[in-house]
Amino acid sequence: MTVTITKSAVAELNKKVGNQKGYLKIQYVTEGLACGAGVPTLFFVSTIDETKDVLLETNDLPVLLEKSELIFFDDELKIDFSDSSNSFQLKSPQQIINGRMSFII
Repeated sequence: MTVTITKSAVAELNKKVGNQKGYLKIQYVTEGLACGAGVPTLFFVSTIDETKDVLLETNDLPVLLEKSELIFFDDELKIDFSDSSNSFQLKSPQQIINGRMSFII
């Protein structure tokens, strides 16, 4: 699996994260949603849970994904930032996975 972070997403992440040390993590949030459906959400976390997380190198910050959630994602992912919607986006060559992805620190 490969993850790319666009220049606009890197710029926005640098504004929000600053000099904090940590990792980006893409995780399905299911709390409060019907039928167990999940919404991919972008987190900034300080540590890796080596029993649950897989660390993926990118062109910028490393990204974590939970091992149990890998099946939900395409082999190529792109984290982008849209100025028009003022939100992060998770995309693949096949689809827009989440066009308004929340970012939680």
